[in-house]
Amino acid sequence: MRIAICVKEVPDPTAEKRIDAGTNRLVRSGENTLNPYDRHAIEAAVQIKEGPAPDTEITVVTVGPESASRSVDRALAQGGDQSVHIADDAAAGSDLLGTARILAAALKRGGYDLILLGQQAADSESYVMAGMVAELLELPCVTQAASIELGDGAVTVKRQVETGYDTVKATTPCVVSVSDAINDPRYPPLPAIMGAKRKPHEVLSLADLGVDAGAVGAAGAGTSVSGLSKPEGRGDTIVIEDDGSAAEQLVAFLIEKKVVA
Repeated sequence: MRIAICVKEVPDPTAEKRIDAGTNRLVRSGENTLNPYDRHAIEAAVQIKEGPAPDTEITVVTVGPESASRSVDRALAQGGDQSVHIADDAAAGSDLLGTARILAAALKRGGYDLILLGQQAADSESYVMAGMVAELLELPCVTQAASIELGDGAVTVKRQVETGYDTVKATTPCVVSVSDAINDPRYPPLPAIMGAKRKPHEVLSLADLGVDAGAVGAAGAGTSVSGLSKPEGRGDTIVIEDDGSAAEQLVAFLIEKKVVA
C-alpha cells in the first residue's frame, strides 16, 4: 500500500509573529515547526503500517522553501519512509487553491492508495485543503476522521460530527483528513531523528511537475490581503476584589450596564 501525507511547516506557536508590510503576508523566516495537526496524520499512517498493512510505503509531501526540510525531517523521523519537497520561489504567496494545485500535481505522480492530511493548518486555521486536493485529483474525500479501517479496496472512516459520529466508506484511492482525536502522535526516538536525513528526499520545482508558475504563487492567487489592523481594545477593565461584597459589586455593575434590571 502506498500512503502520502501532506504536511506543512508553520511558525512556532511560541514565537513572535511578524507580518511583511509590503506583502501583508506572514514572515516565515523565523522559528518554524511541523504543523502539529499533521502529526496525527503521520501517526495514522504509521499505525496502518504497523497493523493491517505492513508492506505500506509512507511518503511525506510538502510545499515550502528549502528551509522547510527541517519539518520534513521531523515527519520522516516520526515514521515516514521518503519525502517529496516542492521548493520553488515562484510558489511563494500561493493561496489555498494555488497550494492545492501544486500538491495535486505532485500526488498524481505517486499512484497513492491513500492520501492523508491533518484536519487544519495551525497558521491559517483552514480546514479545506483536503477537499480541494481531492477535487483536483477527482477522488473521494472524507474529513474529520476519528478512525480509519482498511477493507478490500476501500477504507471505512468513523467521522466526527457535531452530534457524534458518522461512518463513511470510500473506495481507494481517496483523500482523508484526520481529526486531532484520532490518536496521540508518538515522539520519535533519537535514532529515528538521526536517521531521518538519510531517507530518500526528492526536491522538485514547479517545472518538474508541469505546473504553470503563473497559476500559483502570489501571481496566480485569487485572493489577496488589502490591509491589516490590530483589533480595538476592550476598554477599561474592572477588577472586583472578593472582600465579602463581590456579589453585590457584580450585581451593581450588571445593573449599570443594563444587563439585568
